[in-house]
Amino acid sequence: MAGSDWGHQSWFQFESWRCHWRCTGAADRPALVLLHGFGASSGHWRGNAEALAAAGYRVYAMDLLGFGQSDQPGGRLDNRLWSRQLQCFLEQIVRKPAVVVGNSLGSLVGLTAAVFCPELVIAVAAAPLPDPTLLSPVPLRRSPWSRRWQRWLVLLVSRCLPLGLLIAVLRQQPLLRMGLASAYASGERIDGELVQLIRWPASRSTAGRALGAMVRGMALRPARATAPQLLPRLQQPMLLLWGRRDRLVPPMIAQRVVQQAPAGLGQLHWFEELGHCPHDEAPETFNAALIAWLKQQAPTR
Repeated sequence: MAGSDWGHQSWFQFESWRCHWRCTGAADRPALVLLHGFGASSGHWRGNAEALAAAGYRVYAMDLLGFGQSDQPGGRLDNRLWSRQLQCFLEQIVRKPAVVVGNSLGSLVGLTAAVFCPELVIAVAAAPLPDPTLLSPVPLRRSPWSRRWQRWLVLLVSRCLPLGLLIAVLRQQPLLRMGLASAYASGERIDGELVQLIRWPASRSTAGRALGAMVRGMALRPARATAPQLLPRLQQPMLLLWGRRDRLVPPMIAQRVVQQAPAGLGQLHWFEELGHCPHDEAPETFNAALIAWLKQQAPTR
């Protein structure tokens, strides 16, 4: 099984930021783009990329802004900006439409890109799809006073909280392993490689400002950029890959996602014994389910 240092690695420019990416597999095969979850990076697809390439795909992955080796800017980071980063990546590097496969936050980014630039996204696989608004939707129209109050509160909290200190505490190995234990149903895959993969980006001097940018961006994004508003506009097939033992995104949300997507586009696959990161917790099981679905969407031959 390949490690987290998989594939040919390089950089591309998105607006003023430098972004890290990697790829493996024959260049003439159908394209897959793998998008990591919160706190992770492209290396988190360590058990998937080479297997997907062997199944006949050209496999790409990139580090979302704020994560991995990509730049960690301030300002605001949300799924709209990350979807524009993905669009730039598809246009500059992949240069053809692709199936987007996401874990957690990466799934929301893939869904956003599928809605905002449908000509570039063939289908979306989400493992799983998180968005707090799936539990408590944001009204499409709010009073100016309500918007100002929310903006003021979010900006105050994000700027007053010692986020750099918080990250420094959370990246300590005992706490980091506890956090990973909440994302994995079993501890077998929580090894030194995984701990380092999560810990290194959090050790960068710009990690605190990037976390602040994510807090501001995700809290202040408009309703049209939330999952309940995106899902009904989806035009492409979507596969949900969900662990029954996911403690971070309740499995009950999976049914809501299927119901909110246009009829016939959403398909749900359960992993009975897995948690929030099924792709890394049981790569062989995950790969088999994904490849079977991919062959229905875009056969390799």
